Amino acid sequence: MNIKKNDTVVVLSGKDKGVKGKVLTAMPSENKVIVEKVNVATCHTKARRQGEQSGIIKREIPIRVCKVALYCPKCDRGVRVGFKLDGDKKTRICRKCGAEI
Repeated sequence: MNIKKNDTVVVLSGKDKGVKGKVLTAMPSENKVIVEKVNVATCHTKARRQGEQSGIIKREIPIRVCKVALYCPKCDRGVRVGFKLDGDKKTRICRKCGAEI
């Protein structure tokens, strides 16, 4: 999985197509990510303890990694990821323009 936490991604398909957002959580074992302000669902929560508030809360639900692409600020679009080795250091690059991401 080429996408990590705090990366900026673009949604490729679904109801939020074209939306840019920051990755809040990456789940490589499930091939899913949680993206900020994407795939928002309303959840009805019940108060579990005394004094706790119950109600309707909006929160982000995981989305599959195949439906998002890493955002390249130089290309201003979602791109595929390549890798470049500089000695012992491995960096991610944009396949389109070659810029470091």
